[in-house]
This record gives sequence, structure tokens and C-alpha cells, in this order.
Amino acid sequence: MSDFSAGSTTASPWHEPEPLDPRSAPVPRYGTGSLADLLPAVAAGQGVPGLPSLSPGLALAPADRVCVFLVDGLGWELLRAHPAEAPFLTSLLAGSLGGTGEPITAGFPSTTATSLASVGTGLPPGAHGLPGYTVADPATGGLMNQLRWQPWTDPHAWQPYPTVFQLADAAGVHTCQVSAPTFAETPLTKVALSGGTFHGRLTGEERMDLAAEQLAAGDRSLVYTYYSEVDGKGHRFGVDSGEWRAQLRYVDGLAQRLAEQLPPRSALYVTADHGMIDIPFDPESRIDFDEDWELRAGVALLGGEGRARHVYAVPGAAGDVLAVWREVLGDRMWVASRDEAIEAGWFGQPDAAGGGVDERVYRRIGDVVAAASADVAIVASRTEPKESAMVGLHGSMTPVEQLVPLLEVRS
Repeated sequence: MSDFSAGSTTASPWHEPEPLDPRSAPVPRYGTGSLADLLPAVAAGQGVPGLPSLSPGLALAPADRVCVFLVDGLGWELLRAHPAEAPFLTSLLAGSLGGTGEPITAGFPSTTATSLASVGTGLPPGAHGLPGYTVADPATGGLMNQLRWQPWTDPHAWQPYPTVFQLADAAGVHTCQVSAPTFAETPLTKVALSGGTFHGRLTGEERMDLAAEQLAAGDRSLVYTYYSEVDGKGHRFGVDSGEWRAQLRYVDGLAQRLAEQLPPRSALYVTADHGMIDIPFDPESRIDFDEDWELRAGVALLGGEGRARHVYAVPGAAGDVLAVWREVLGDRMWVASRDEAIEAGWFGQPDAAGGGVDERVYRRIGDVVAAASADVAIVASRTEPKESAMVGLHGSMTPVEQLVPLLEVRS
């Protein structure tokens, strides 16, 4: 996995450290092994037409009935580091990604709204248009929170592409989502995960049992189910906490419960939207944008999240903002202009026209994009107090954040 190793940032004592080259960032494997490739590969095996396709695509053995179980925050490296807490999931690691024993990647940034949109649409962030936790809305000039969908924005104008679930449903595949009832009518569900029938169930056990029932309900079935609290406990207590490990034990039991109920001709894929890393609470590790006049100079809006920032400059200041952020943070973060990030393939395949970024999405991306390579975060204590208080964070392209499992069980 050397492609995902960040280069050394150790500097000579006689020289200032060189800024990291944005082209050296370990970009997602769009088109060969990313979250955006999963459902198109699954649905293609079920004979669904009209699917989005990234070249060359992900190769998975066909199955008539497929369930995708997405565990929020269950990164590949975190899972590998906790075999005692997750014996069942650990037993599946060698078969990850079609038996290669390898992970797949989230997109960039490695955050829930972006990843769920990639899963559901089969498109990279530069196409589906949810390229971060908060991004600028060019129509209003303000920040749009794409997880909470605040302020309200027309969902289908923001993300106009059909989901893979909608395409599968139209092709006669029995299609549904099994998740918490609170997600039934959210805009994020509508633009990323809708198609077929939504079934709300409160407990994890209820979701697993119903997912198995729904798999058996059709000759061809596509079922999606989701669990959030591995991520929730990681944010609140950190991935080095007893609370997080208890959630991992619980979700390991859920996955085994579902696997043991698979009807014939079924495949279960267990994956995640991102991993997570604990960032220490000290001024060197958590740089407070709200208290740093140098980083604030020329900045109109600060978007994204601590490990993956979209920085929007006041008119005419983008070049100066890039220079300052690169000078201050360039040895600990990949700092790129919008065009550099796009050309490097952060938001889509770099060999695609425009780096895989649709015209409507272009200005949602920051004038400057900064992704952490070291154990550091750009927090905002006054404007983002809740996010700044989180122990576990994610968003960047480091292995612990970017790599996710694609575990498989077949009946």
C-alpha cells in the first residue's frame, strides 16, 4: 500500500521545510477501487442499464441479491488494529475487494455527505457536487452544510443525477434502504440514497433482520443498510476510547447476524464512508483559524472541516491566501489552488476532462483546498464550536481516513 504513504516532512535543520506538492497526495482510486465504483459494479451484475461508469471500473462477481452494509467511520486501518473487538469482520479481511485482501478508498474529502453521495450515485464528488462537509453556494455566496442541508437548497438542483437505486428500481430490481427512521425524508437521502422503498428501523438488530428479509423478497434485490454510532463515538470520545471499542464489538455482531441470515444467491458487502484519527488538544495540533490573523487574512469564508478545508478568498486575494496557507501549513498539509486540486485528481479522475468536475460544482470548491498529511487540524473555536470539540476527526487523504474495507460474504 505504498501509494498511500505520505512522504516524510522532516526538514534539514539549516533550511525551512519544503511545502508538500499537491500532486503527491494519495488521491482516491476513482474508477478502479473507490466507493463511487461499488454500486455500479453491483448493479451491472444484476443487469441494470444506464449506469454511471468510471474507467475501467470495479470488477465484482455478479450476485442476484446484494446487500451493502455501510458502517459510518469504520476505516480499514482501524478495523485491522482491533481484531479482538471485531473477530467476525477481521475474519473477512483477506477477502476484501474481491479476494485481493486490499481496501478501497473513499473520495475526497473523506466525509459522510461526500461519501454517501458517491455510494448512491456512483459518481465522484466533482460530478455529484457534494465536495465537502460545508462548501460555498455560488448562488448565495454563503456556506452550505451538505450533511445537515442548511440553509435549505433545492436538493435536485444541487445534485441532479439519478441514484443507482433509482436505476435499479426502474429495471425491476427489488430495491430498498433500511436505516434509522430520522433519515427517511432528509435531503441527503433524497439526492444520494433514494430509489425503491425506505424502511425505518430503530435498532441495529431490527435493521439487520429486515435487510435479510428484503433480500429474499425479490429474485433480484438491492438492499442498503447503515449504522452510524461507530462514527458518533469516535467523534465524541476518540478511536482510542472504550466507548468506541464497544461500538466496534456491537457492529461486528450486527454484521455476523446479517451474514447468517443471507438467503440463497446473495452477496453482502460491508464497507464504510471514511476512517478517523484522534487529534491532540494542543495549539500545535489544533490550529485555531479564529485566533490566527495570518490564516484569516484575505479569507471570506472557511468551509470544509478540520482535516480538509475549503478556503474562499475575498475577490483578488486567492493568490495571496494560497501563498500564506502554503507557507504556514505546507509541511503538514497538502495545500492546493482549486485548479491544482482538480488537476491532481482530488475530486475525480485526473485524466477526465476538467479533472472530473462539473461546471456547476467548480466554484463550490475552495479557491484554496488544504488537506492534512500530519496529525493536525484547522479548527474554528468560535464559528465551529461543536466540530472543534470533537476528539476524532476525518476528511483528508491519509490512509487512516481514506481507506475503507469492502468485506464480502456470499451464500
